[in-house]
Amino acid sequence: MAETIAHDGAHRAEGRQRGPLIVTEDTELLDDLLRLCAAAGARPEVCPTLPEGRAGWEAAPLVLVGDDAVPRVRGATRRRGVVLVGRDQDDPGVWRRAVEIGADHVLVLPDGEQWLVDRIADVTEGVGRPALTVGVLGGRGGAGASTLACALALTSAREGRRTLLVDADPLGGGLDVLLGGETAHGLRWPAFAASRGRVGSGALEESLPALHALRVLSWDRSDAVTVPPEAVRAVLAAARRRGGTVVVDLPRRVDEGTAEVLAQVDLGLLVVPAELRAIAAARRVASAAGMVLGDLRVAVRAPYAPGLDDREVARLLGLPLAGEVPTELLAPDGSTPPGAVARGPLARFCSAFWSRALAGTEAA
Repeated sequence: MAETIAHDGAHRAEGRQRGPLIVTEDTELLDDLLRLCAAAGARPEVCPTLPEGRAGWEAAPLVLVGDDAVPRVRGATRRRGVVLVGRDQDDPGVWRRAVEIGADHVLVLPDGEQWLVDRIADVTEGVGRPALTVGVLGGRGGAGASTLACALALTSAREGRRTLLVDADPLGGGLDVLLGGETAHGLRWPAFAASRGRVGSGALEESLPALHALRVLSWDRSDAVTVPPEAVRAVLAAARRRGGTVVVDLPRRVDEGTAEVLAQVDLGLLVVPAELRAIAAARRVASAAGMVLGDLRVAVRAPYAPGLDDREVARLLGLPLAGEVPTELLAPDGSTPPGAVARGPLARFCSAFWSRALAGTEAA
């Protein structure tokens, strides 16, 4: 599945840079380099020798020179981003040839494959500020975490940010259903179960259902309820590289896959109804999530039990207060997703949250 996703990403997305330049006549080496470019979601330019004119050589974001092509590229304009690629682990002369062509790196296959995939993906996608990633989890069952996660994502998208909503709770029924998009075309979590290493971020975005101006990674209607932790790590890392915001609906139980998500979450919101039993349950959830997540805040949901207010709930949990999550009546037929009404109380809460959270990242 990872190769299919990466291959789709070879079609250049908006804002994506051109692919690397490959210079070699070694057909076996070329096959390997093309495979690695596909794994990184890149479409390279291939030349058997130095391209005519200076533009092709100098404009490429990365140049991969096969060891066989060194004599043909001697004398080329010195530039950064040249990698000499060979196969012979025991050839001491490869370093001398790298100096001759001004290469920044010497790479020997197959040992350096993952490094090269990462490097190709970086130059193809561009490396900017990673997405602000917010995880939402319920202090107890039925706390409203999925509702808040959807509202946060819808608000972020409505305000013009690139937004991805991730359903990390396989037993939650599917966020695509909550958004009215259970039949929308696109991939769901089980399709990524075989993903390893680097997933192309542009290809990931293009492969997911588009709902309400955002992309959604949810679960399908099959019996699949787990994705290997390595796949979770690769997919979420790809989502973060696109920038903007990522909102994750988290399960209350922290397993290996959830721990991989929590490790990439910048800020967590623990949704807690203002009642003593919910606070007792939320304390256990906070303890487990806090072992991985450094910034966890409490979002309190009314109505309040006697003697409680939002500040008291936060004090009892020992967590910073993110605010009170307002209650919003939803259409009984599910036609209006949470937070879809821009002037509604839930959307206003989410807009204020993003203003504060994003201001914090810009100041950092």
